[in-house]
Amino acid sequence: MRIENDKIHQIIKATFFPAKIRKSNKKNIALIGIGCNVGNCIRRFKKLYLFFSEHPKIDVIQTSIIYKNPPFGYLNQPDFYNSILVIKTNYSPFELLHFLLYVEKKFGRKRSFKNAPRTLDLDIILYNNVTIETEKLKIPHPFYKKRDSVLVPLALKD
Repeated sequence: MRIENDKIHQIIKATFFPAKIRKSNKKNIALIGIGCNVGNCIRRFKKLYLFFSEHPKIDVIQTSIIYKNPPFGYLNQPDFYNSILVIKTNYSPFELLHFLLYVEKKFGRKRSFKNAPRTLDLDIILYNNVTIETEKLKIPHPFYKKRDSVLVPLALKD
C-alpha cells in the first residue's frame, strides 16, 4: 500500500488476478483495461473473468494484479479498482469494441456523465500492433501511458 497526497494506492491479489491462463490459437491479441468503482468490484472482476473464459470468441491469456487507486477527472466518487486482461480473439478491433460495450451493459454500466462512477469499464488499450484513429475507436488508447490505473497493472502482470 502506498499513500500519496492522502490518497491510498493498493495492490490486491484475488482469484484469477494475477494469472497466466493458457495458450490460444486465435489470431489477434488485445490488452484490455478493466475498471470499477461501484459495488463489489473484485467479485465483478472474477465474474468478468469467468464470462470471458466461457465465451467462444475470447481466450484469456493473462491477467494482472488488481490496483486500487483514487479517481481522476470527476473526483467526488469512490476509489477505482483496475486490472489488465490479455486476450486472444478472432474479433476485429471494431467487433471487439462492440462486444466490450455489450459486456459493460450486461454488467450494469450506465453512462450518466463523463468520468462518472461505474460498475464496469472496459477499454481496448492495444490490439496487435495496429493504430486506429476514428471517432469511436482509438488504438492504442490515447491516455494509457499517462494513467497509473493502466501502467501499474501492466507493469505487474508478470
